[in-house]
Amino acid sequence: MEEKDLSQLKKDVDEAKQKVSELKGERQALLKMLKDDWGCASVKNAEIKLQSMVQQYDDLSKEIDKELDMLAQALNDEK
Repeated sequence: MEEKDLSQLKKDVDEAKQKVSELKGERQALLKMLKDDWGCASVKNAEIKLQSMVQQYDDLSKEIDKELDMLAQALNDEK
């Protein structure tokens, strides 16, 4: 290998190390935000919490639809 090739490889390795370092920092920041904002210590915990929240949303949505149907029926009965 020529010196120019080695120099380019060294530059590429240094850039890759820099990128890895930046990504690790971003990962730490995101995990901290996940913990601070949602009380989740890991991505797995966040997935479990998300599933629970989706179920709660579905339950509430069904309840709202049921109540709206009852209200519509009551309004129709009054006519």
